[in-house]
Amino acid sequence: MSAFSEAALEKKLSELSNSQQSVQTLSLWLIHHRKHSKTIVTVWFNELKKGKVSRKLTFLYLANDVIQNSKRKGPEFTQDFAPVIVDAFKHVNRDGEEGCKKQLGRVLSIWQERAVYENNLLEQLSEVLYGEKKPKKRSYEEIHPDDEGFASRSSPADPPQTADLIRALQELENAASSDSVLRQRISSLPAEVQDTSLLHRITDKESGERLSRMVEEACMLLADYSGRLAAEIDDRRQLTRTLTTFLQSQKDGLTQNEQKLEVRTSLFCFPSK
Repeated sequence: MSAFSEAALEKKLSELSNSQQSVQTLSLWLIHHRKHSKTIVTVWFNELKKGKVSRKLTFLYLANDVIQNSKRKGPEFTQDFAPVIVDAFKHVNRDGEEGCKKQLGRVLSIWQERAVYENNLLEQLSEVLYGEKKPKKRSYEEIHPDDEGFASRSSPADPPQTADLIRALQELENAASSDSVLRQRISSLPAEVQDTSLLHRITDKESGERLSRMVEEACMLLADYSGRLAAEIDDRRQLTRTLTTFLQSQKDGLTQNEQKLEVRTSLFCFPSK
């Protein structure tokens, strides 16, 4: 793992591409040097502002990867990105190409679901993308629903919506266990890294240092994959709980509708005199 310097970081950012491998590789390097997080965020933001329009969104993808995958090792990046992330969203949203807002919205929805930041900051990011939310005038039907006793749909106790479930399932499509590129990189690690019986091949200082670098990079790669797998397990457990709640709400709704149908049927068959 190469040493950290602002010049090295600027060079790596200039070489950053939109591929998943490129983003994850640089993310690992940044997390490895997290003691320089304040400097990293400052350089990242300056380079984002100077970068070409087509690359600005990639800088946000990098920030997202660093913020999420560094949480288990410390809060440095989450805290240091916070003061600039709103301005970064503004900058990318303003200069971005068509469809950019949709991708930013996807990043924001992930942060909201995983509570990456406090609600106040998440609301600011939402306003950047969608504008300030204005109270909607309700129709008479919304104020006086046909069926009495129905709770407001905005209640915190509301069951999960179908759109939420679809979004959660789509997120799992990009989970660690589905990352064939990363699994291929792990399976392609040099034999010397995986088999200690081959250490006899080290014949001089140079070969020893080269192997040491390969082992360090392999450890970072495996640590990252392990962290992403752990996060995926958490996401799957949360999805299981959400699905259970959703199914129960559907059963409860069906039961209520059956009861109402029975009441209406009995009134129709036996009208009051």
